[in-house]
Amino acid sequence: MKLDVIKLDAGKAGEVDLNDAIFGLEPRADLLHRVVRWQRAKAQAGTHSVLGKSEVSYSTKKIYRQKGTGGARHGSKKAPIFRKGGVYKGPTPRSHAFDLPKKVRALGLKHALSAKAAAGKLVILDAAEMAEAKTAMLAKAVNDLGWKKVLIIDGASVNENFAAAARNLDGVDILPSMGANVYDILKRETLVITKAGVEALEARLA
Repeated sequence: MKLDVIKLDAGKAGEVDLNDAIFGLEPRADLLHRVVRWQRAKAQAGTHSVLGKSEVSYSTKKIYRQKGTGGARHGSKKAPIFRKGGVYKGPTPRSHAFDLPKKVRALGLKHALSAKAAAGKLVILDAAEMAEAKTAMLAKAVNDLGWKKVLIIDGASVNENFAAAARNLDGVDILPSMGANVYDILKRETLVITKAGVEALEARLA
């Protein structure tokens, strides 16, 4: 698959030949769903916690005598049936993460890249570099190119001036190639990859 390479000023910078095994697959929704679920579950904090019967602060004294009251035979004010009593089988802190094979994760990333390419939302940029960190300059370039919600994937590292300029722009995110993931790719409307990013991704997913 061949795509035109553009510069930040929207000028042409040649073309690039993309690997069909990475950018030319038929997108599978089931794979993308599995990987996104795995990512979101791993990111979940899992700090939910409630006080059980043994953790509620109350006296352990029997609340009233066993017989002769006409009521149930209660022994503890901590019982879940009482107001401010302990919660029965409530959530406790835990990890929500589950395992997903590396091959499935890699395949999911290939399908996410292919989905953007198939939808015509993949743009190849010559280089994500700026001589100075000027947010206004980058904002104008992004606006002129018609990018609304965009994820930019660079090579092994991100240009510091470009990252600083993009930091304060709403809807513009930039990641190094190792940070490329299915959730962030699908979440954005447009995917922009630099030539260095294409080489790094093809080496990573080969």
